[in-house]
Amino acid sequence: MTEPLINHPVSAFLDALASASPTPGGGSVAALSGAQGAALLSMVCNLTLGKKKYADVQEEMTYLLEQAESLRHELTALIQADVEAFDGVSAAYKLPQNSEEEKVARKAAIQQALKTATVVPMRVVEACVRVLDLCTPVAEKGNRNAISDAGVAALMAEAGLRGAALNVLINLKAIQDDAFCNEMGGKLENLLRGKPALKDEIYEVVVKKL
Repeated sequence: MTEPLINHPVSAFLDALASASPTPGGGSVAALSGAQGAALLSMVCNLTLGKKKYADVQEEMTYLLEQAESLRHELTALIQADVEAFDGVSAAYKLPQNSEEEKVARKAAIQQALKTATVVPMRVVEACVRVLDLCTPVAEKGNRNAISDAGVAALMAEAGLRGAALNVLINLKAIQDDAFCNEMGGKLENLLRGKPALKDEIYEVVVKKL
């Protein structure tokens, strides 16, 4: 089994990203963006905990740190999951189609693989939305000396969710199950609603505190 991307040096990941190989691609980058946003939130929380100046928010920062760390680990795992989902689609397209039975089986395998390749980035969108939601309390109550990092976290989370959304949309175009497409399309629309504005609001909170 190929070693997970997250275990490679950053330079190796970027080399793989720049290569002619379709994986890793935008889906993995979206998950990485969200994971980096979550990690930045964890850093701000850690820089707030134990500080007398922020004694009144210690309990809340502990909770926010736990949430950020959970999301960081979830999104880190999704970096590799996106690669595996895309590889599954590629493998399905390579199935033999020499007989009518093989053609039917290949078509079914492709459709199932495409659904998996849609569910994975949708999970990235959901996780990035939760990261973005955490940015508001961290930006408002976290250590002011690290407040810019909360702003960067918001930018990374919003980039991750919008990037993952593109991967959902491109896969939905090839899926022939209308019920699945309608469900996922509606879910995505709801998740994206208001998020660019929220990112801008968090950014303005941070700028005012600088």
